[in-house]
Amino acid sequence: MYPTLDFFIFKGITFAVMEYLSLEQVSKSYGEKVLFDKINMTISQGDKIALIARNGSGKSTLLRVIAGLESPEGENARILLNKNIKTAFLNQDPHFEASATVEEVIFDSDVPMLRALRDYNKALESGDAERIEKAMAIMDDQKAWDAESKGKEILYRLHLTDMDQSVGTMSGGQKKRLALARLILSEPDFIILDEPTNHLDIEMIEWLEKFLSSNQLTLLMVTHDRYFLERVCTEIIELDKGLLFPFKGNYSDYLEKKALRTQQDNVSLDKAKKLLLKELDWIRRQPKARGTKAKSRVGDFHKLNDKISSIQYDEVFEIEVDSARLGKKILEFTDVHKSFGDKVILEEFWYKFQKGERVGISGPNGTGKTTFVNLLVGNIRPDKGKRIEGETVQFGYYTQEGLSVDTDKRVIDVIRDIAEYIPLKKGLKMSAAALLENFMFSREHQQVYVSQLSGGERKRLHLLTVLMGNPNFLILDEPTNDLDVLTLNVLESYLMQFKGCLVIISHDRYFMDKLVDHMFIFKGEGKVQDFLGNYSQWKTKSLQEKYSASSAKSTNKEVAKEEIKDKRKLSYHEKKEMQDIETKIEKLNKRKLEIEQLFLDGIQDNVKINELSKELGDIKTETDTIEMRWLELSELL
Repeated sequence: MYPTLDFFIFKGITFAVMEYLSLEQVSKSYGEKVLFDKINMTISQGDKIALIARNGSGKSTLLRVIAGLESPEGENARILLNKNIKTAFLNQDPHFEASATVEEVIFDSDVPMLRALRDYNKALESGDAERIEKAMAIMDDQKAWDAESKGKEILYRLHLTDMDQSVGTMSGGQKKRLALARLILSEPDFIILDEPTNHLDIEMIEWLEKFLSSNQLTLLMVTHDRYFLERVCTEIIELDKGLLFPFKGNYSDYLEKKALRTQQDNVSLDKAKKLLLKELDWIRRQPKARGTKAKSRVGDFHKLNDKISSIQYDEVFEIEVDSARLGKKILEFTDVHKSFGDKVILEEFWYKFQKGERVGISGPNGTGKTTFVNLLVGNIRPDKGKRIEGETVQFGYYTQEGLSVDTDKRVIDVIRDIAEYIPLKKGLKMSAAALLENFMFSREHQQVYVSQLSGGERKRLHLLTVLMGNPNFLILDEPTNDLDVLTLNVLESYLMQFKGCLVIISHDRYFMDKLVDHMFIFKGEGKVQDFLGNYSQWKTKSLQEKYSASSAKSTNKEVAKEEIKDKRKLSYHEKKEMQDIETKIEKLNKRKLEIEQLFLDGIQDNVKINELSKELGDIKTETDTIEMRWLELSELL
């Protein structure tokens, strides 16, 4: 383990150190690839920090170095960890003994409280009165009674109710939930999380988000879940080209500050390019750089060239792909039923897909979402009912299983094996290499073998193999797992321009909200709710209905009837207020889009940027306020 931070003494006075972790001059390389170079970072009590970077940049490696699972490099490298705190690390792919049960994994801990709980449960099973009495005394001593109820809630929330289940029979997602439960129950002070939301359904993600944001925990995590970044984090650190760039605040703060930094970099890049052209003209005119002054200018030229190469700015996918035309008949389900034994997946399902549909699919794990998309593409047949597919439909199906190719192939060859080019609008076309570049595989990286790619890079390549087929009906099953935030932005930009039918299964609420306008909510037992709107709109409506139902149950039926009778009509002024609110929301949304377009066009004036940023914040606040009032009035109808 690393040296530890305990306390420091200044002028004879002892101060408690609030720092939990300090990194000094830490480096790490794999062969010639530098992941991070002489980086420094400090984490203090109460910090909730997210680390973001492109896949393959070294995010997970940095977490493992901090957790002590890998050694840092560098002559002066130091990692100082406060010895008075308990640190816990959640690996992206946790491993346990296959023969161990859930109970053994949870309670095989050095935490006295958990040991007390384990011994108490075993004493109850034995029925030995004396043993139970002793166990209860230890429970009292360790104040473990609250931990018992908390433990049951956590295990229930993470769907780990079978304590005798062996780890060997568990899926990857179940193992992730088991590791998360054990981590939370150990009550650490400092938690390091590597992609904590992978393999969790939305209900679990929302519970975890609430748990992490409401508790006084100190966090360092890698996550692609942008609602997590927005609602949990107090700082975002970007790892880019081996260096760390900190941004105070949550995800929206990061976007604002990143946009400003990118704009400044682009101005710097433009000036540097002009200067480089002058220097290039000069250096080409010289037979040899002989004098001191000439050598100096040659050196300056190369420094300038390096500077331009190092400046990074985000690109948006702005190329319209010319997908194959969809005919009038696309895909239709008529009274479709599907079961596996006693497990009903679909029951009396009717739906007719239209051109340009953008459907999101959500629901708890195990309700049949993946089975449904396999029915869509025709991989499995319904037990009853009809599936009618149009002649012009060309499916593209991104599966959770991942890429299945020869790992000894180069990245560029994997894509070229599918197609050399992808057609664009106006008769243009894009090469396989250019498409790879748009999805952040540089020309150099395209020559790398698949076996050398990180998990996230393989997912990105798998996605490109689907897109390169140029489908007009695209189905994505959990496309955001293991993709970094920057790749997600590129993918979203591509999908927003996609003109065909789009169906997405995802636990990424931000991704769904951005891309779909229609939801299939899988309820289980074959029931599917068809909802017009995105995920957050469905969630809001569901909470309102739940609140209304709960309120109704708690009141006398007769009183409730009178209230309903009284609330069926709005007064003239209330109707007018609702209309005014709707008009106001429309204007606010229009102004919001105008400001966002100004940012996309690139504003040079920093004063104007600050003014527009403030106006965006004011628009959000005002919209939230008047929407709440609109909901209050709508409930009276």
